[in-house]
Amino acid sequence: FAAAEYEGPVYIRMGRLDVETVLEDNYEFQIGLANTLREGTDVSIVSCGLMTQEALKAADILAEEGISVRVINSGSVKPLDGETILKAAQETKFIVTAEEHSVIGGLGAAVSEFLSETHPTLIKKVGIYDAFGQSGKGQELLEKYELTADKLVAVIRENLKK
Repeated sequence: FAAAEYEGPVYIRMGRLDVETVLEDNYEFQIGLANTLREGTDVSIVSCGLMTQEALKAADILAEEGISVRVINSGSVKPLDGETILKAAQETKFIVTAEEHSVIGGLGAAVSEFLSETHPTLIKKVGIYDAFGQSGKGQELLEKYELTADKLVAVIRENLKK
């Protein structure tokens, strides 16, 4: 409904894989507002699309190791919910963005550009880097491009050591 009521151009991206339910049944999408799905104090994952389910899985894995992960679902990249992103940058050690999309011009770029001007912080991006995409089965492509909970866990572990 938000797209139908919005004055101006709207881009809606639909994937082809089944996606786990991560939002409450009564959730109402609002353009430009992110949702904190899990509170955390060590690191924040800002995700979109099906990478949100991977972010939640990564948070579960890391919780078993005593690592507290905030998970933020960014339903829209533009406008970006700067208030939620800024709060995460101020309250956790670093930010990891997660998207099944190019990090160039996507969520990772938007978060990086915003925080570079408001609260410079370490940002790591999990997504597709400057490469031509390939065709294939959805799950195989996610694994090929390392768009998985395991990759998020590895990035977080590596950067918490620094």
